[in-house]
Amino acid sequence: MALVTGLGLGKAKVMADRRDLTRGSVRIQLIRLASPLSIGIVAMFAATLVDAYFLGRLGTQPLAAISYAFPVAFAIMSLAIGLAAGTGSLLSRAIGKGDRTKTASLTTHSLVLALIMGIVVACIGTATIRPLFTLIGAEGGVLDDIEAYMRIWYYALPMLVLSQVAGSILRANGDSLVPSALMVATAAVGMALDPILIFGGFGIEGMGMEGAAWANFCARTVMPLVIIPVLLFRDRLINLRRTSWGEVFSSWREICRIGIAAALGNAVNPAAIGVATAIVAVYGDQVVAGFGVAGRLESFAVVPMLALSGSIGPVAGQNWGAKKFERIREAMRFGFLACFAWGAIVALGFWFGAGWLAAQFSDSPTVVEEVSWYLWIVPITFAGYGITIVAAGAFNALGRPMLGLSLYLIRSLLFYIPITLVATRFFDTTGVYAGIALANILAGLVILWLSFRWLDGMIESEKQAG
Repeated sequence: MALVTGLGLGKAKVMADRRDLTRGSVRIQLIRLASPLSIGIVAMFAATLVDAYFLGRLGTQPLAAISYAFPVAFAIMSLAIGLAAGTGSLLSRAIGKGDRTKTASLTTHSLVLALIMGIVVACIGTATIRPLFTLIGAEGGVLDDIEAYMRIWYYALPMLVLSQVAGSILRANGDSLVPSALMVATAAVGMALDPILIFGGFGIEGMGMEGAAWANFCARTVMPLVIIPVLLFRDRLINLRRTSWGEVFSSWREICRIGIAAALGNAVNPAAIGVATAIVAVYGDQVVAGFGVAGRLESFAVVPMLALSGSIGPVAGQNWGAKKFERIREAMRFGFLACFAWGAIVALGFWFGAGWLAAQFSDSPTVVEEVSWYLWIVPITFAGYGITIVAAGAFNALGRPMLGLSLYLIRSLLFYIPITLVATRFFDTTGVYAGIALANILAGLVILWLSFRWLDGMIESEKQAG
């Protein structure tokens, strides 16, 4: 019995050591966190494509409805991502300081806030479905399909927000494997249920648009059902003792301070792409279609960078709490170098496979040509975007969300949108794509310089204060 107990304690210690991001190789820690997260993000992206594919088989109307629903759903999900960023920032720094009591309190308060916010937004969203989507142009049968889908989608919203925040808690504690595995499981459940609930099968009558929404609902239940018991029993991070409302509101205020800025930053890039799409519309619908296809391929190509931006936060936060500042510098240096390396790999792949990839999305020679030119010119500069999101993720974790938001705004408002606008006035589409590449390069260099300058200033201030 003693031997078994000893082995159990030894295993627990090994797991705790692996989740301690203030020791060991910074590079290995980042890779260990980012690798499973990359797989989870790809799985979630794949689930949205499968959803659109099956709805497309129902006809143009359901596909149009889901197209209207997507930006609204994404905007709401940005709120969940922001809450998760705020939670992860506070928790990782508390963990780095070794403050177990505060860590458990923050975990509990953040989960309660996530649940409340999810319910409140779901109630508001359900009550405003028809007015909101009428405002953005939906009408007739499309509006009816949107209402059928979004009504059920909002039912699942509290679980979505809870999942995002709970996953961030585990990553702040150095565990990326469990939340990433649950992301894959969520995607798998959704993809498996989609055809059954949309078209019918196994004794279930097809529900069309509502079936897709119910598949999403069922999938969203997977993560909370597993991750909450992990936090409660394995990590013992949920504090069930009674706490004062003053303590609770203090935690919520700090989470929202970081979370709101992080949510805005998360929304800046898709908004900038939307503006750029409107700008290139002067070249015609086929160019817009090609630009959209290239954007989808780019979204998949930068997944490792997205995973790195989500993984540098726990490393930066824990080491800030432990006052191991050089490890934060090392993490940022490695993150930036990884962005350059991955950008080169992706560019090489696109250079040889651009034509074939473009042909999988369209038979139009113009669309294929536009996609190919974009993939030949822009990907070698993806590192500029990667540097932006990695640096923003680090500053959010360090409790400086306005710096993170500033980096997104610098890239989009100072470089990406203005250069794209100017390029459309004087050049053809290849010139526009070259302009986007130039924007990535200039933004990357400026943000690279600013990141280390700001970080050094923060470290110097922290040393003088403590």
